[in-house]
Amino acid sequence: MPGTRHHHGGAPSALPALDRHSLLIYDRTRASFRINRNVRKESFDEDYRRDRRVDRHWLGLRQCPDRGRLTVFGSVRKQADADRLSTEFGLNFTPLLFDVTDEAAVAAGAKQVEAALGGETLSGLVNNAGIAVPGPLLHLKIDDFEHQLTVNVTGQLIVTQAFAPLLGVDRSRKGAPGRIVMISSVGGKNAMPFLGAYSASKFALEGMSESLRRELMPFGIDVIIVAPGTVATPIWDKADTLDLTPFADSPYAPALGKLKAFMVANDRKGLPVKKLGETVKAALTLSNPKTRYTVAPNPVQNLMANTLPKRIIDRIIARQLGLK
Repeated sequence: MPGTRHHHGGAPSALPALDRHSLLIYDRTRASFRINRNVRKESFDEDYRRDRRVDRHWLGLRQCPDRGRLTVFGSVRKQADADRLSTEFGLNFTPLLFDVTDEAAVAAGAKQVEAALGGETLSGLVNNAGIAVPGPLLHLKIDDFEHQLTVNVTGQLIVTQAFAPLLGVDRSRKGAPGRIVMISSVGGKNAMPFLGAYSASKFALEGMSESLRRELMPFGIDVIIVAPGTVATPIWDKADTLDLTPFADSPYAPALGKLKAFMVANDRKGLPVKKLGETVKAALTLSNPKTRYTVAPNPVQNLMANTLPKRIIDRIIARQLGLK
């Protein structure tokens, strides 16, 4: 792994970044992707193909009263992807070329949306930057840990700061204030071993979102957390190729192998993507939304994780992974 720091858009060093999320309306990766046409039916359904590399996502929504539907502004990293999505979705989709960690590029995207809005407010902002850098914390490279936080936390703040005026912080804009949806995870409340960097980023995102929600109350802008569990997507076709060789000589190697096998065997049984999309739609459109939505494929298991004493959960996980 290189010893240099990773700045705007830099990839993590040797470890593959395993995305634990499903995307809600659009997906942007370094790999190819496709979007389900059901998005035109406001189902917020989506399916995609991708590799194991970094992905970062941003979405903006504008209500179109004259047509009774939404216009979607979605960030992509490649012009080819922008052209393909524009062809598939037509006038309802406007691509923006930026990476969420690149402040200058995000600011340019905000200027583009501002020009399109014509003085009106942006209806909604969905922040979904989703990488997970796996590995035991004692052996994880600091560059990889920092990159995890840069994408999952700092990138969300960069985008939020850039687009907050369009959501209604700029009081001169016409229309109702918009909403911000932050995509967290069940890992933002309960942390699994070997996903400590990921959980650290999601715990941080949840705290940041709560503070932001209260800071934005004077402007009428709500901030809502959506915390999905495992989502059934084709990404899990790549899970069995996850490279854990950097930790082969660590005492955690057997437990990491068990975790990888568990992911391969069970994560394709996760939450349907459509269910997650419906939750995001509710967060954006309900008149009185909750501050946090948990969407898990196994609600009973999630309830137990949130209610049982932590020591009991520790013992259950240790037994499953052979950590004792």
